[in-house]
Amino acid sequence: MTEFSTFPVREEQRVIQRQVAAADAKAAPPKPQAMQAGARPYPAPPFPAQHQPKPGHESDLDPAPMYDAPFYQGSGKLAGKVAIVTGGDSGIGRAVAVLFAREGADLAVLYLDEHEDAQATLEAVEREGRRCLLICGDVRDRQFCRDAVAKVMAEYERLDVLVNNAAFQLHVPRFEDLTEAHFDMTMKTNLYGYFHMAQAAIEHMKPGGAIVNSGSVTGLMGNKDLLDYSTTKGGIHAFTRSLSTHLIPRGIRVNAVAPGPVWTPLNPADKTADAIARFGADTPMGRAAQPEEIAPAYVFLASPHCSSYITGEILPVIGGYDSR
Repeated sequence: MTEFSTFPVREEQRVIQRQVAAADAKAAPPKPQAMQAGARPYPAPPFPAQHQPKPGHESDLDPAPMYDAPFYQGSGKLAGKVAIVTGGDSGIGRAVAVLFAREGADLAVLYLDEHEDAQATLEAVEREGRRCLLICGDVRDRQFCRDAVAKVMAEYERLDVLVNNAAFQLHVPRFEDLTEAHFDMTMKTNLYGYFHMAQAAIEHMKPGGAIVNSGSVTGLMGNKDLLDYSTTKGGIHAFTRSLSTHLIPRGIRVNAVAPGPVWTPLNPADKTADAIARFGADTPMGRAAQPEEIAPAYVFLASPHCSSYITGEILPVIGGYDSR
């Protein structure tokens, strides 16, 4: 039997190996890929740098937000019901309107002045075989809210679900630069608007009705550059819990969804173009949500078949928690 001797490793090789090992130890770990756990893949940063004047238009957003949820199968969870969605022309509001329609509801979509986006929502609802009433106006105006509800009652003769979703957001990095006019705009849109719409709607809602408010992760955890917006979202959470208890004797449930970052026109109409390129990258999942990923939470809270024993809850949909 022949013995094969092992040749010693040359000293130069050992030096190279040590250098490579040291370099590997210092190197940053590879950047994790954005988590994909849905029925189809979703966009992840970097996005094209872009900015829009307020209020922003979904038709100009690149990539286009994904709202139609083609793999979501309706099962009559809202059959025969009528729902109002404020801010329903784009973003989460449009996705909610589409899924509500797929579950059998007729819609009234309230929007500020984004007519092209609102028309796209109407067409999407009609493709689901349901009716859609578009109402243009400003939820800061109490009379507009009451008139809008009156139009819904005239058209459909009932009101079962209110989704308060319209919002104003604008980053202000320096607290001293947050003007009273800006603060007032945020308060009037995000808090007064919800108050006006809820007060007008409950006059016509029967037991089994539901209000679903759009809260935010900023209302749970704060945001250093969104002091006014975070304040209103925390207020919405408190409003939700308080109103839910108040309306229990009337059989109307009130809950809120608290989304994390979502790819909607709200953000490029607020952040700088460079910031938008990395939008959502800091979440544990490594990406922002698409509207169709948030909308099923609204269906769940609106449907008496899914959540009849749930009221006063804040449902976070934020892409995970960072435990570091």
